Amino acid sequence: MKYRLQSLVFVLVAFLLGCNEFMVVGVISNIAKSYHASLSTVGLLVTIFAITYAICTPILTTITSKYDRFKVLMVMLAIFWVGNTMTALAPSLPWLFISRIITAAMAGTIISLILVFVSVIAPLEKRSMLVAAVFSGFSTATIIGVPIGTTISMLSSWHISFLVISVLTILIGAGLYWLVPRGTKQVTGSIKSQLRLMTDRRIALMAAEYTFYTYIRPIITDVLGFSASQLNWLLGIIGVMFIIGNTCAGIISNHYGIRKMPLISTACLALLLLMGLAFRLSWPGIALLCLICFILGMPGSILQVMFLNVAERDYPEAMSLASSLNPICTNVGVSIGSLVAAISVNLMPVSQVGYVGALFALIGVICTMMLMKTNV
Repeated sequence: MKYRLQSLVFVLVAFLLGCNEFMVVGVISNIAKSYHASLSTVGLLVTIFAITYAICTPILTTITSKYDRFKVLMVMLAIFWVGNTMTALAPSLPWLFISRIITAAMAGTIISLILVFVSVIAPLEKRSMLVAAVFSGFSTATIIGVPIGTTISMLSSWHISFLVISVLTILIGAGLYWLVPRGTKQVTGSIKSQLRLMTDRRIALMAAEYTFYTYIRPIITDVLGFSASQLNWLLGIIGVMFIIGNTCAGIISNHYGIRKMPLISTACLALLLLMGLAFRLSWPGIALLCLICFILGMPGSILQVMFLNVAERDYPEAMSLASSLNPICTNVGVSIGSLVAAISVNLMPVSQVGYVGALFALIGVICTMMLMKTNV
């Protein structure tokens, strides 16, 4: 019973962090209007969040690894609450940017510690499924949390949307305080010894798999011709496909480890190459997007389990750093991918951006095939 409650609260943490990160996208127009700023300026909130997340996560997880994990988690969650509450009460745009930097810096470390606790409480045969469940929390945030936040913003104010997250942080924090194990065994080491993990060929090869990003919203409305009113439920379907992909990834990881990763990367490459053809018709285009998101829902949890297993076996002093690798790679991928996509859409129609994504998928195929030659 306790294991189930622990698993539930870990998934809720991922849901909470997902709502905080993605809700800005849903209320970006409201934020711009409230501060009389341009959309492009407010859009920098997304970029700055991703960059801060990617930079601060490995630094903070490495520095704090010598301290008690439970205490670090609770302190980080408290600072996250302060940052999110600052967002909700932000009187000006600079204040909003500062608050988003604070929450981004904390979010990566929090989810990293959650994944470490997953490896502590879950038997080896259940680890893959629990990691997949935690990752599904992020997908659920895009399906449920973000639309609810957007609706609250439309009915009242975007400030209230973030105040709701602050309330949820207190409730989920109470659950963590009650359920997270204290005094878990941890191996400490110098920063240098922890960073040895990053030189491992298995880790370096897999980081490239995340370098993909695509403009799903403009594709649905501008390319495929669906209305704004249809957008939310179509995004919901796509989010469900992510969750199904996460669930399948847990099963695949449990039975095959990373041995199916070349097949997954190849499938992603093939589907991206079909974008130009499928996007000529609305429903085939949506079906293709669903398939792509189903595939993209798989690598995260599969690779995160690999990161944890490699660290546990060969670099025990770097468990916290290993647990942060997937969030780091994801946000680096978002930053690089969004930049490349932004440049690409100025040179080609948005319907052709899949070909750019295919280049990154090809890198993923090559890297996964090389990885199979190493002893994982």
